[in-house]
Amino acid sequence: MSEPAGLIFILTYLGVALGRIPGLTLDRTGIALLGAIGMVVSGAVPLKSAMQAIDLPTIVLLYALMIISAQLRLGGFYTWIATKCTTLLHHPRRFLFISMLLAGLLSALLANDIICLAFTPVLTLALIQARLNPLPFLIGLAMASNIGSAATIIGNPQNMLIGQMGQLNFFHFLSWCLPPVLVTFFASYCIICLLCREGFTLTDRAETSDLQDRWPVFNLWQTAKGVIAVTVLTVLFFTDIARELSAITVAGCLLCSRKLRSRQMMELVDWHLITLFCALFIVVQGIITENIPALIIEELGRRGINPTDYTNLAIISTIMSNLVSNVPASMLLIHFLDPAQPRQWYILALSSTFAGNLIVIGSIANLIVIEQAKKLGVNITFREHARIGVPVTLFSLLILWSYAMLFGN
Repeated sequence: MSEPAGLIFILTYLGVALGRIPGLTLDRTGIALLGAIGMVVSGAVPLKSAMQAIDLPTIVLLYALMIISAQLRLGGFYTWIATKCTTLLHHPRRFLFISMLLAGLLSALLANDIICLAFTPVLTLALIQARLNPLPFLIGLAMASNIGSAATIIGNPQNMLIGQMGQLNFFHFLSWCLPPVLVTFFASYCIICLLCREGFTLTDRAETSDLQDRWPVFNLWQTAKGVIAVTVLTVLFFTDIARELSAITVAGCLLCSRKLRSRQMMELVDWHLITLFCALFIVVQGIITENIPALIIEELGRRGINPTDYTNLAIISTIMSNLVSNVPASMLLIHFLDPAQPRQWYILALSSTFAGNLIVIGSIANLIVIEQAKKLGVNITFREHARIGVPVTLFSLLILWSYAMLFGN
């Protein structure tokens, strides 16, 4: 790689992989932003080019969906849904299935991170009070939200990126990705039940906090507005109207509220994630300017390796997603894909999302569940997550590979 773009790119992605820089308090977003600043200051990416490198439709879509999700969260919808399904606590396996199904379904329509953020404290407290072991249920929540989010273009941030950059049709994406998602969902449920068959109950009642006092109170009108917005948006996604325009229009209508202040809704926007996206667009632009992706493809071709082969793409995506997380991995790998071959993009979307279940750091949803549960005294260790995550991910990738071999052409 040429200097300085190559060096900045390597240092940035290495920092994102580690999650920190020794001696500094930078997180992954801070490291990516520092890399983007380095690209601009060094002249590798001129300021005007940096602004043009940011894919505005992707950012607008992401922002709009966060506003819509904020409406549902402030209206108490997520808490209400999670509380309702706790009526099945006396049937642990049935409760596990229903909670996973709800998490997967809602994650396909909204951000999986938000679903985990809203559901985790409610489920944790209910499970502890019912003297059930929260671990299999919370791990199931994280994995189901990851798997379910893979079904649609709007299910998670990397799918939004892939869908926008690949100009993918919403219906075609859904129809191709839904079958392996459904099989993977049922397989993951069975694996959790098998591996945790003797660990659904607790011997002692654990202490709980007053966290429930801070949960949003259910408001029928505000929730109805959010549900109507999601329904309208889903219908619009099946039309030829640009997704980002549909989403921002619906979000703008929700901001016109007499009860919920716009400040409240915008405080729930994940500005760190949006900043991460913008920064990575600029960092990746640095190596595109130097034609690095094309050179890498040529070199791999000389060695007999095709990175766009379905098997190779899934393996590379899985490894990279667990090194630097799935958003940075997807942002780099999309530059190796052929816009005329949508199924390459489907494979990347599914594999990068399924890969998030492998280990704790593979997905932000995993970290959200672990941190939220920790506030209520429930500790999920790396080993406990991996004991379930590794077989679930391997089986998921096997399902994806089999499906791609049968229906990939």
